Amino acid sequence: MTIDPLFTERCIEALLFAAAEPLSVADLAKRLPEGADIEQGLADLAARYAGRGIELVQVAGRWRYQTAADLAFLMTEEREEPRRLSKAAQETLAIIAYHQPVTRAEIEAVRGVQASRGTLDVLLELGLVKMRGRRRTPGRPVTFGTTDAFLEHYGLATLADLPGVAEMRAAGLLSLDLPPGFSVPDPMGLRPGEDEDPLDGDEAPEFAQDFLGES
Repeated sequence: MTIDPLFTERCIEALLFAAAEPLSVADLAKRLPEGADIEQGLADLAARYAGRGIELVQVAGRWRYQTAADLAFLMTEEREEPRRLSKAAQETLAIIAYHQPVTRAEIEAVRGVQASRGTLDVLLELGLVKMRGRRRTPGRPVTFGTTDAFLEHYGLATLADLPGVAEMRAAGLLSLDLPPGFSVPDPMGLRPGEDEDPLDGDEAPEFAQDFLGES
């Protein structure tokens, strides 16, 4: 059965406007009639909204409407200011993003200082990072990696869109003396690595609140 392309566009448009969070192609397929060309409908809608006040964008493999970047200044007074990350949290987040999967000890090796539990806890609480698995080394340390929420927050389609390592080093967020074995992740980097095992289902992060006092 052939579905009218314009009807498919309108259905996708309605679903995305009503959705509380970005939708994947699979999410849309559950709602649209069988035979609807969702990929083409998304491409047509993206082209239709290009250059408008609202644009259709793909973030972390999902689709959403958002205000055009050059018009963000219009929303300044109406947006709630997000919690600011401390310098330690920003550095830790950058290390995790570029070196995942990474353990607490490896984060400390890159930063050159002991990693505060509160710094990792606030990143976990905000949903920017997650515990990925356990390294197959003595002590079975937990490994950390970024989440889809990290990609959404920074407007990245995949990890491949992260700024270059040189830019991050220039900003002081990456050490010039990195431990061996670290490399910039690829878009599939959120899967367990060869030297780690997935966490058990009942292993969940416990949040401390000492980050509130961090400078």
